[in-house]
Amino acid sequence: MAAVLLALAASASWGVSDFFGGLKTRRISVLTVLAVSQPTGLALLGLIVLIRWDAPPHGLAVLWAILGGLGGAVGIGALYRGLAVGSMGIVAPITATSPLIPLTVGLSRGERPGAIQLAGIALALVGVAFAGWEPGAEGARGRAAVGAGLALLAAVTFGSSQVGLEAASNVDPYWATFILRIASSVVVLGAVFARRPAAPGTVWPTLALVGLLDSGATIFFAIATTKGLFSVVAVLGALYPVLVAILARVFLHERLTLVQRGGAVVAIAGAAAISAG
Repeated sequence: MAAVLLALAASASWGVSDFFGGLKTRRISVLTVLAVSQPTGLALLGLIVLIRWDAPPHGLAVLWAILGGLGGAVGIGALYRGLAVGSMGIVAPITATSPLIPLTVGLSRGERPGAIQLAGIALALVGVAFAGWEPGAEGARGRAAVGAGLALLAAVTFGSSQVGLEAASNVDPYWATFILRIASSVVVLGAVFARRPAAPGTVWPTLALVGLLDSGATIFFAIATTKGLFSVVAVLGALYPVLVAILARVFLHERLTLVQRGGAVVAIAGAAAISAG
């Protein structure tokens, strides 16, 4: 039960973080958003590690955490950009297929999904296909395709990042999350020095909140992987699109076609079925 609650807490935190992060990228660059949110999240995790005062890990655990951080940096950039150029209710469900990566890793370890999990995989794939399809003019469809492509990139990198985080968390989930965020912050700060994006201005408190929520979600997820099945935790942690879609509907009044709504629902139902199995 602890793993389920922690995974759901991670999902809720990621949902709010991604909504506000994607919303701000409609006004300012993705790099500006990350330039504030990533170091802010790093400061939170550093404080937690300092309070615990445990010795840092070494060896492969550090390498896995670094690789997870690099994948996470690419994924969050792709997700925020996708949320900016496309519909939040479409991009978020596509990104939610990231648990397919941890599932594949589980299979390679000898895990065998049951019938419900296999059905969930099929539902997720079909849901993604319909959720990413947007009728309309040629230009509008091209714009939707860009958002879907970024969402798929985010799904792959997020799933890979979770594999690295889980491997490192087996040693220490707190240090694993901290090292992961160091790696992603280095990538972001390197890009900041190279591109020198505009200052965030008055929106920096919101961007700081995005970073805190994202780091909180990551550490919830890391701890959850040590208390339950990785495949289950990964899928439950990916249910954040439900909250993103609700927030987008309430605050942005986004309207989706029937096909898109059905695809999004099927994709999320598939993720839930993978977890239930």
